[in-house]
Amino acid sequence: MATDSVMKWYVVRAIGGQENKVQSYIETEISRLGLSDFVSQVIVPKEKVVQIKDGKKIHKEKVYFPGYIMVEANLSGEVPHVIKSITGVIGFLGETKGGEPVPMRKSEVNRMLGKVDELSVQDENVAIPFDIGETVKVVDGPFNGFDGTIEKVNEEKRKLEVMVKIFGRKTPLELSYMQVEKI
Repeated sequence: MATDSVMKWYVVRAIGGQENKVQSYIETEISRLGLSDFVSQVIVPKEKVVQIKDGKKIHKEKVYFPGYIMVEANLSGEVPHVIKSITGVIGFLGETKGGEPVPMRKSEVNRMLGKVDELSVQDENVAIPFDIGETVKVVDGPFNGFDGTIEKVNEEKRKLEVMVKIFGRKTPLELSYMQVEKI
């Protein structure tokens, strides 16, 4: 039985436009071969996009990194060969020719999964990257592109309360540090 300590995230390159298909091929093949203990998650990072078509709002999911699939796996034994031999898979990211696939750094994984690394919270408690009264731009979420002023900083949760002007009205938003950037 594989333990979580040997599970690492890898990026699998796939043929663009076929990410979802390749994701299900990998999942099917892994369970068919009884390798589920070695591959815990296969994720196609997506973002929700709202499009307006014929005056109606349509919520669609758009692949965030076209051509890339994240796989949390313990690449021991046959697992890397199984994944590489799946239709639509080009190979692992970061491998030198004939070399080992390179696992992602924890910070990269968290950025892609939209999580804030709990461990870095302890390390970074010293420096809060944002100040009250500072103007920031929202770079993620439904208010992407809006500017706002920081009203509150919650260091523990790494959240900000940002006052954003929407349709002429000021609206407070709770956003994570990752969702805004300094102007």
